[in-house]
Order: sequence, then structure tokens, then C-alpha cells
Amino acid sequence: MTTTITLVAWQFRRADAAEPWQDIRLPHDAMIAARRGPESPGGADTAWFEGGVYEYRTTWWAPSHDGGTATLRFEGVQGDAVVTLNGVPVGEVRSGYAEQELALGDAVRWAAPNEIHVDVDHSRHPGERWYPGSGLYRPVSVVLRPPVHFAADGVRVRTRRRSHLAIVAVDARLDGDAAGAAVTATLRYEGEVVAQGSADHQSGLIELLLEEPRLWSADHPHLHDLEVVATRGDVTLDHWRERVGLREVAVSRDGLRINGVETNLRGACLHHDNGILGAATHRAAEFRRIRTLKAAGFNAVRSAHNPISRALLDACDELGMYVLDELEDTWFVRKTAYDRSARFRDTWRADADALLRKNRNRACVVMHSIGNEIPETATEAGVELSAEIAEHFRRSDPERPVTLAVNLFVNTLVSFGASPYKSGEPGRGAGEEPSLAGSTEANAMVNHIGTMMHVVSRLPRADTASRDAFATVDVAGYNYGVGRYRGDLRRHPERIILGTETLPGDVARAWKLVEEHPAVIGDFVWTGWEYLGEAGVAVWVPGRKAGLSKPYPYLIAGPGMHDLTGKPDITLRFAQAAWGELDAPAIGVRPLDRSGIPYVRSAWRTTDGVESWSWRGCEGRRAEIEVYAIEDEVELLLNGRSLGRKRAGARRGFVARYRTAYEPGELVAIGYRGGRAVSRTTLRSAAADLRLAASPEAAEIAADGADLAFVAIDIVDAAGVREMLADDEVAVEVDGPGELVGFGSAAPATKESFLDAVHSTYRGHALAIVRSTGEPGTIRIRATSRAHGAATCELRAVMTDTVTAERTRP
Repeated sequence: MTTTITLVAWQFRRADAAEPWQDIRLPHDAMIAARRGPESPGGADTAWFEGGVYEYRTTWWAPSHDGGTATLRFEGVQGDAVVTLNGVPVGEVRSGYAEQELALGDAVRWAAPNEIHVDVDHSRHPGERWYPGSGLYRPVSVVLRPPVHFAADGVRVRTRRRSHLAIVAVDARLDGDAAGAAVTATLRYEGEVVAQGSADHQSGLIELLLEEPRLWSADHPHLHDLEVVATRGDVTLDHWRERVGLREVAVSRDGLRINGVETNLRGACLHHDNGILGAATHRAAEFRRIRTLKAAGFNAVRSAHNPISRALLDACDELGMYVLDELEDTWFVRKTAYDRSARFRDTWRADADALLRKNRNRACVVMHSIGNEIPETATEAGVELSAEIAEHFRRSDPERPVTLAVNLFVNTLVSFGASPYKSGEPGRGAGEEPSLAGSTEANAMVNHIGTMMHVVSRLPRADTASRDAFATVDVAGYNYGVGRYRGDLRRHPERIILGTETLPGDVARAWKLVEEHPAVIGDFVWTGWEYLGEAGVAVWVPGRKAGLSKPYPYLIAGPGMHDLTGKPDITLRFAQAAWGELDAPAIGVRPLDRSGIPYVRSAWRTTDGVESWSWRGCEGRRAEIEVYAIEDEVELLLNGRSLGRKRAGARRGFVARYRTAYEPGELVAIGYRGGRAVSRTTLRSAAADLRLAASPEAAEIAADGADLAFVAIDIVDAAGVREMLADDEVAVEVDGPGELVGFGSAAPATKESFLDAVHSTYRGHALAIVRSTGEPGTIRIRATSRAHGAATCELRAVMTDTVTAERTRP
């Protein structure tokens, strides 16, 4: 039977630093442990981290040979990788995000140990516009297939609805000598067989009929267990097992319909890194992100700007989250000195096929994007390539619509020739296309001219610079083009619009258009979660002048609606109000330690407010307060005194603003509808006696060597109120079957390492992440601070098959 063996235990060393081998467990991000400083070649793009040259090795014990094949599957390698098995070269991996399988062939020593060696060169930066990570940051597996087997994309599932019925077509194809073989498909829900059918191997097409089916959607993520078995007589040739959701996707000017139900996408753009874990794709961290985003009101995520991980797709399938998966950020025009643009024409088909295979039976993936902010789509050559790529996607996957995320500002500049071609930059190779104005240049301009972006996007030239590219795809993806929606719907009666990237301050405006126009099917905000790299682009900094990117030691980009540790930002409350998802007023307070200081703001952040009224030592300073609410009016009370009653809700942009002198105590916002108080939110100041607290998010984790525990480290009073201005240095120790794999805060700038056991809190908070070592037992985490004492917490590592569900597709 086809067997997938995930290779977790490896050894690693830096080849360019003469380091000794060290034991590691995948996923592993080598960059997060690299040097970081103002001389980093990647600069702000890579969060001032350096790259390097790395070696990985592991030993895999092959079973006895049954006449089948063995491949090595890499879900993603950051850097150019050369792979050998027992000293024999078996292939190369040249994409950081596209899955790749390498045939091991005769290099395998059957019934014997086999040494796998991976050399990774990730020394040239910047290769991307954000923090990429380095090395084997996603899982690596050996896939063993029998002589007759289902191929990697050998089982395709399609669902069609007919009234109260669902017709599930299972197209199963075999590789190898399949003469006389038959294929049987069985569909189960919660262990009960709900449909079964068979076909001979030549047809391979099985139609399963379900009455009153449990269909998959983000609101109701029902999953079925699909088992496909190939047999010849009484002999089983191969198995295919996969959890699948049954759902139908359709898009038209009448809207996006999931199973016939009109669905608007409340979307979050996501980069691939996991904050203080770096780029390492830990399954538990991916589930935590999706769980948190869903609880916040999002129902969709967009991968920014490359194929999303299998683990995150598992989370979206199981928890219920729509996915827009994206192929690339760069085509043949270079955006950074060492990106993959020179290879794109040669590699895009293979990368697209890898994306399509990965997503084939994923219910959560409802749309594909073929590119992000591609400046050449304003040119004839770019439009021709867009048409070619879009048609490639449609031929392979006719069920899902295709979009292209176009920055109208970028395309307008290119069409005017306002952005000269660059020359003489590092990384320019023979025959390589020169750079047009790309995302970074446009973002810098946008940040300085502010609302002029909306003016430029409304120009007639913005239409002529984008309409040909939009005509190549099913859905027009608008990056920062909300000002064009109404007019373009009139000018292009066939067009369907998706806000693929929207400034946080434009969310309410964009969502109103989504609700008013069925042909505007959703909106994705930049961004739903904080990320590393593009350092400081959205961080408000003191002074009167600052560039878009910020100097070392700035680390994060700054626009996240959840910070690097997963805590919600006040900008999320504005989005929730716009969606009608805010149950009570939310109070944001501009940091009082910055009161009266001029700050350089960013177009990618509408406020630096914090949901706290605990700012010790700031008595008497001017407090600037923002109250976000969907109610008609709000009233703000400070220690029982009314600071006034003001209009709020949609007509006031969902925000009421106040100013007052800070005094500790209780700040209360009351929401009124029709003159009657209907909701209330209270913020309190921390008492004088502060202590350290350690609180795990869950009482147990799986003792599987992979699961993670997330432990909040906070400086609080006896009632649990966190203080903003009493930060401390904290050391963390872990006892029992767990190890500390990350420890850090959401600080926008720091010289501390996320791999150290000592880190400073930021706004009274830090996050420790502990990984199971594989044994059951009690894990004890002890945190010790310099000024606020110590705190201890415990959690259990348990042997269970139900803590996380595994997808078993080959």
C-alpha cells in the first residue's frame, strides 16, 4: 500500500560557519537562529536577518523491496537545495513554497539504512519582500508506492448538487500495470457508510449518490472520510484515504455561492511565517491561527503571496475557513535583487501543477490567484502570460474560479512610464528582465502621498492599465482600489470584483460595497496577522520624518489585526464593527507614554491605540481615546464621570473620539440604540501590586513530539489586569516531556532572540511556546522575572489520537 513516512529527526549545521552537527526536529527555520544586524544584505525586507549555507542529514530505514517506487517529498525549502541519497544525487528543489517530489530510483538500499543529505544555499538576499526563513521549514516525507498505485493526483473528487441530492464523482486513476483491476470508493460520515460504488480501472469514474447530504461550508465544516481501494481479484493493490468536504462553488454577477448560498468573504491576508517560531510550519501553530481568526469573525484567508501549507489547509478544512491560494508574488519582472523572476517562465507550469495537486480535493480552497501586484500585467507581454496561466488553471481545475491581484496604483505608474527601469542591481543575470515599478516602490509612494492613492486609482488610466489583465481571469482582484468598484461595475457589466488587499482604514467602506453589490464578492484586509519582515512599514515611529522601511532593530511589518503573539489589535475592532460582528463597544487608547510626542504615521495602520487603561506613571497626561461601536451612540465614563455622549455607528465611521486627562481607575463605554443602553465595555487600571503570571491556552497537548503549548507570560495585578508600562525581563524553564521552541513578544523593534530562554515583555506580555518531546507526562513551565517574582504553570502531554486529526492523502 502507498505509505507516507514523515522524516522528523535530522541533523543540521551551517556549512558556511564550520559549525558541528546538531540534532533538530522538523520543521526547522535556520534563519531565525542566524545573525541579525544593520549590515544584513536582506535589510528591512528580511527583518535584518541574514541567510546562509546549510546542511541537513537524516537516516531512513527502507523496507524490503516490493517492486514499487520511492520518492522524497519536500513541502517547501527556503533556498536552493541539492538532494543526495547514499551519496547519489537525486534532484534539486528550487522553490520555497511549491511542493516537489524527487524519485529516488536505484539509489535506494532496500531493507537497509539510507542516508539523505540536503545542501541548502540561501545566502543571497533579499530574495523576497518579507521574511522568508531558511532551510527545511516545512515537512519532508518519503512516499512508498506499490507497483500498481494511485498517483499523487490520482483521485479527484467533485460534488454537484441536485435539489436534496449530492452527486459525488470520484475519478480514480492508477499508474502501473492495472489490467484487470477494479476500484471501489467508500464514503463515511462519523464512521457510518453513506455511499459506496465501484468501477473498472479503465473507466475509473465512480458516482456516489447521497440524499440529504451534509455539505461543507465555513459555517458548517462537515468532513467525510473517503476510502478508495484498488483490487485485482482478492488482492488489494493500493489504498487512498482522505478527509473531504462536499461542496459546490459558483461565481457570477449574482455573487459567490457556496452550495447555492450567497457568501461574502470576510478575508484576512496571511504571510507564511508563524511569528516567534519564524517560518517553521508547525501544525499546531497553523491551527491556532485559523481558530483565532475564525473567532474574530473572519471566514476566509488569502495566502500572501505563495502556496499555503498543507497544515494550514488542514486547519481550514476542519475548522471552516475559505481559502484563496496564491501562486506567486513575482513573474518575469524582478521585484528584489535575488528573487525567482529569471526562472519564472521555465518553472511556473510545474509550480502551478504542484499547487493544483495539493489543493485538488480541499473543500476550503474556493479560488486560486495566479499572482500578486504583477507590474508587467500593465504590458502586452504580461497580459499574454496572464491569459496563458489562467487557462492552465482552468483546464486542470475547472471547478474553481481564477483571480489576479492587481495593484491599480502600480499598473497606472507602469502605464505612464513614471517608474524607470532599474539597472545594475545585484542579481541581474544574462537575459533577465529589468525591474518595473514593483510593490515596494509603489508602497513607498502610497505611504507618502496617502489619499492620493485613491485619486490615482480612479484615473481613467487605471482602467486602461488593468482591464486587459482582468479580462484574462474570472474574478478581478483589486489591491487598494476600493474607489473604483462602483464605476467599474458600470463600465464592465461582466466583471466580478474581489478586494484582494485593502487598507485597514478602508474596511468599512469596502464592506459597504460588498453588501450593496452582489458582484463584489468579498474583501481581504492587509493583514489579519502580524508578520516578520518589511520591517516597520506600518509602525508609527516618533519624529516628523521616516522612510517606509525602518532601520535595525525593527522586526515586524506592523499592520496585523492580531499581533505577533496572536493577541487582537484595536484595528480588528473597527473591522468587526464594519461587519456587524462587534457585540459591545471597544475602547482603544493611544499609548500614554507617547502622549504629546509627534509621530510619523502609516497608510497601513489607522491607529496605534491599545485596549488598555493601565498606564502607570502617566497621571495627568492627555489621553486620546477611540471608541468603536455599531450602536447609534456611545457614552464614555471615567471613574463614574461622563465624558460625553457621541454619535457612533455606520454614519460616523463606527468610531467616536474623546480626549481627557489620564487618571487610573475605570473607563466605561456604553452603547445606545434608540436611546436605550444596550451594551457596555469596561477597562480598568492595574493595582499597584503587580506579579508575574503564566497561563497555558490549553490544559493538555498531544504527546506526539509535534504538538505545541502556547503559554502567556503576563505582568498583572491580583485581578488579572495587565499593566502596559511595567515591562520586565523574564526567564523561562521547562521540565518534563516538553522543550521551549520559541519565546518572545510583539515588540516592533528588539535585539533579543526568539530562541533564547530570556526575553523582555512588551506592553506587559510575552508568549512562550513549548513543543512535546513525544512522551506522556506533566510539563512544568516556570517563569522568573527580575522585578515581579516568579510564576509556574502545568499542563499534560497525553497519548491520544484525537487531539489533532491527520489527513492521510498520499
